[in-house]
Amino acid sequence: MPTRMLAALLGLFHGANGLTMLLAPYPWYTRTPGAADTGPFNLHFVADIGFAFLASGLTFLAFAWRPRLKLAAFGASGFLVFHALVHLWDATHGHANHLLVDLGAVALPALLGLAITFPAKGEF
Repeated sequence: MPTRMLAALLGLFHGANGLTMLLAPYPWYTRTPGAADTGPFNLHFVADIGFAFLASGLTFLAFAWRPRLKLAAFGASGFLVFHALVHLWDATHGHANHLLVDLGAVALPALLGLAITFPAKGEF
């Protein structure tokens, strides 16, 4: 799949998730596998993460539109990769109830984003 198309799909995926977290935080919390397992609903926490997802999504959309923004999308991948590492850490420490969701909806998109934005030798 061409890089720009994948960047657009990642941007839409993460942007939609972020918007849902911001516009319908409690329904997002109750319907997202594993979210309620992290503790009681916390609007501030959901909004903080929602903005991080929205920013990542918009950055990937910008990269899809203007490939010269690759470095910005590489930076946005940082949040996604570290977020995925938290989920994988939890899965390896007794919280693997939603492992397939964590792998498919959290880790895979993060790795794809990192793969399409990782700088080639001498690129930056």
